[in-house]
Amino acid sequence: MGRKSLKEERQLEIIKTFYKVAKKEGYENTSIAKIAKVMDINPSLVSHYFATKEDLTYALIDHILERYLLIYTIKNKEEVTLADLQKTIEMLFSKKWNLLFDDGLFYTFYALAFREKKIKLKYKTILDSLRHALSSMIEQCNEKQLINVLAPKTAADLIFVLVDGAYFYLSLENDKEAYTARLEYYKHKAYEILGMEQSIFSDSTLS
Repeated sequence: MGRKSLKEERQLEIIKTFYKVAKKEGYENTSIAKIAKVMDINPSLVSHYFATKEDLTYALIDHILERYLLIYTIKNKEEVTLADLQKTIEMLFSKKWNLLFDDGLFYTFYALAFREKKIKLKYKTILDSLRHALSSMIEQCNEKQLINVLAPKTAADLIFVLVDGAYFYLSLENDKEAYTARLEYYKHKAYEILGMEQSIFSDSTLS
């Protein structure tokens, strides 16, 4: 990929500032004027790239997808190994995954999806993309006879049902030990879906 254009760089800068302000003050209390103030620029410059707050919201949701796809950081997506699959499962059920995007904003936008068709479609794109990538990894491991999952797409879907439900439920949990124990339990269930032993690889192999 080539270097981002100046326009793309400025747009990303605005999107990231929007995220920071909305995370701190709440989506409803965030405005183009506040974003411009934090960036120390004229509001008209923000409006030049994003005419409305809704346009900024759509761009930020697209950015969510890019953030969440960071869990698939394997070297060769065409030659997936069992270690790659386990790394992905470990990442899905870890604080690294949960911290990729603020829960408050994620669920704020999720709620908006019930009122705005465009946001609903963007969220579906995010969820479908994550499931498709995991399904592809499972299929490749199947083809190499590293695992034997009869329905890779269904398995990927069930794992993300676990992920989605786990993090919504655990976002309400204040007890750190209980949080860790439940997350470990859900991860174990994901391995069961794949017919994998959780301890196939050592921590050094997965690092």
